[in-house]
Amino acid sequence: MRVGHGFDAHRLVEGRRLVLGGVVIPFERGALGHSDADVLAHAVSDAILGAAALGDLGARFPDTDERWRDADSMELLAACVTDVRAAGYRIVNVDATIVVDRPKLAAFIGEMRENVAQRLVLDVEAVSVKAKTSEGMGYTGDGTGIAAYAVALLE
Repeated sequence: MRVGHGFDAHRLVEGRRLVLGGVVIPFERGALGHSDADVLAHAVSDAILGAAALGDLGARFPDTDERWRDADSMELLAACVTDVRAAGYRIVNVDATIVVDRPKLAAFIGEMRENVAQRLVLDVEAVSVKAKTSEGMGYTGDGTGIAAYAVALLE
């Protein structure tokens, strides 16, 4: 059994879509990044790569490479899953937390779980996605940023 931890954070800015777990969230700001800046997909990707000791998402898909500009982060997650499986590991489960005060995400959690589970080739019961606030503190509380954490178990 191997455990990996993932983290990602992005600024929230006007003129960008907010994509989380492959779900477009209606909101006046979106995450700024080279790809679609899906913090949930990025954190989960780093968790599974970390558990397999295969580096991190930024090393595999660098923001200096124009091929990854506006990339669908769920496709990047799928590529990481392929690499993890090729290294001989099976993903057992993933637990992720998105941290942002606004927008409220409860209505979208089910679809995010389904999307992530599909990319991980898991039953949805093996994928947990939670949304938490930071009570107005820091960049996730003042509306300037969003973050996600994930833990993955491999065998």
